[in-house]
Amino acid sequence: MFGLPDSTAVKRQLPKKAIYAKFDWKPSQREAFDAEVSRIDIVAVVSSATVPAWAAGTEVKEFYVLAVQLKRRDYDTRHIVLLTRLIPQKMVFALQFEEQTQFAVFHTKLIASVWQPTSAATLALSGLNLDAVWEHIVKHIGQIEVESGKSLAEQIADNDQRAKLLAQIAMLERKMAKEKQPRRKREYFEQIKRTKELL
Repeated sequence: MFGLPDSTAVKRQLPKKAIYAKFDWKPSQREAFDAEVSRIDIVAVVSSATVPAWAAGTEVKEFYVLAVQLKRRDYDTRHIVLLTRLIPQKMVFALQFEEQTQFAVFHTKLIASVWQPTSAATLALSGLNLDAVWEHIVKHIGQIEVESGKSLAEQIADNDQRAKLLAQIAMLERKMAKEKQPRRKREYFEQIKRTKELL
């Protein structure tokens, strides 16, 4: 499944009732989660025991792949983030709706891939140990190019900052386009210029 070695395959359902009981969710949290998620299965365990070619990493000893069957495609990402906080394991989520799959992983924040046909959805595994394999998965899912001299976490933070600045520029450009007063238009222009310098 998902291009993973057969030796990693497991089939274990993670009952929602067990999650609710273990983590003592409020009724409102349970209802919201239940409205979006129909089933969760652990489908693979990647470790040095299941793939002897990879040594355990310093930080990553193993990680799990969870298939999450969704009731709707526009799910609330907070539910996935909540699962990552409650279950202290490295996890890759294969979020599935009808015949489509989106991979998601938490690495300083929730990172998700684009939706793709389930039949074509694969996880790219590459590296000498599980730390490197995990980092490669995060980069692959998030389409992240790490610049020379930066760590993955630093690159994610830089990309987030750049996205915020681009959104701010777009908002200022819209305001400038609507503005009638030349003085205010000029102020927006100067703000845009200053913000672009931060990119």
